[in-house]
Amino acid sequence: MKTTAKYVVPLIASALIAVACGNPKSEGSNEQSQESPARTIDGNEQAQSTDSLNPEETTLFDFENNTAGQLPAQWSEYYTGSDGTEWKVAEDNGNKVLAQLYSDNPNNHFNVIVNDGIVAKDMVLTARLKGVTGNHDQGGGFVWRFTDKYNYYVVRANPLEDNVVLYKVEDGKRTDLPLAGKGRTYGVDVPPMGNQWHTLKLTVKDDVFTVFLDDKELFKVQDKTFTKAGKVGFWTKADAVTYFDDFEIQKFK
Repeated sequence: MKTTAKYVVPLIASALIAVACGNPKSEGSNEQSQESPARTIDGNEQAQSTDSLNPEETTLFDFENNTAGQLPAQWSEYYTGSDGTEWKVAEDNGNKVLAQLYSDNPNNHFNVIVNDGIVAKDMVLTARLKGVTGNHDQGGGFVWRFTDKYNYYVVRANPLEDNVVLYKVEDGKRTDLPLAGKGRTYGVDVPPMGNQWHTLKLTVKDDVFTVFLDDKELFKVQDKTFTKAGKVGFWTKADAVTYFDDFEIQKFK
């Protein structure tokens, strides 16, 4: 049963403002965070458990209280490429979701939406996603440490290719990042995803990012291109029509 709670009460901070409709665009945050000492991990090393961190707040977006056909308040959409983007709340079998609906973009086009009320450096992101259609690309995933549409991290699951890949987008250029202990593999292959709902999860601690799909850990990446806190949200490529739901952000100090 889908929860209709809009926010989970923070452990040491008050609840964030509720989500409503209608929102102007804004650029990325300049909030600064202190960097931690550099270290190197390998593919067998366990990432620091989030249980050992100090949770600051947890926020859940289920979009049930938002109006279908509109962009939710406190969310801003961006794109790079030669066409457009269309992020709206949509209906999916009686359930409300956040969807990227523009289906006529070329292959070099990136669609991004971020929440303007949350800025984080270390976090756990969890969401359900469903790739609906797309000839050039399908599916999508998370963006984090977003400062503007040209600079952020992204991890995406693609039902067209049945793989999950983590990239950095720096000065507008997307580069896939090597996996800890494995090197440059272009992410990992996964079982056929089809047009079904899947759960994507990401843990971010300093310069180590751990990716899960459907509760299975896939890989870790270590990178220190973007070390400051930034906004979080969703990403799709080209003509991918994708639904996102039950987006939980667990933010840590």
